[in-house]
Amino acid sequence: VQLKESGGGLAQPGGSLRLSCAASGFVFSKDAMSWARQAPGKGLEWVAAITTDGAITWYADSVKGRFTISRDNVRNTAYLQMDNLRPEDAALYYCAKDIDIAKPPTKADGTWGQGTQVTVAS
Repeated sequence: VQLKESGGGLAQPGGSLRLSCAASGFVFSKDAMSWARQAPGKGLEWVAAITTDGAITWYADSVKGRFTISRDNVRNTAYLQMDNLRPEDAALYYCAKDIDIAKPPTKADGTWGQGTQVTVAS
């Protein structure tokens, strides 16, 4: 079972990035997927989640209206489109599965990728 994030990098405030999470080793279409982030010196924070068929999504208040989570069950990939980025969005972004977004995120639960770094600066 593996999750591999990509797409991070440097963006200017107001800019956009699209993160990808490539899944392998399990039946991707049967798992809800989530994105979390960790800024320097801060704890993990849930960002967004999506059901198996993509019909239902959830967003943290801090990203609602700016980020969009989606998935492609043919390509076994989840995405996080991030628009109108702010400096406070800078963090290491992780995708995860087999987690409960009703609980505080912890890497001790579920399966996590290695993360992709997002920097927002002019």
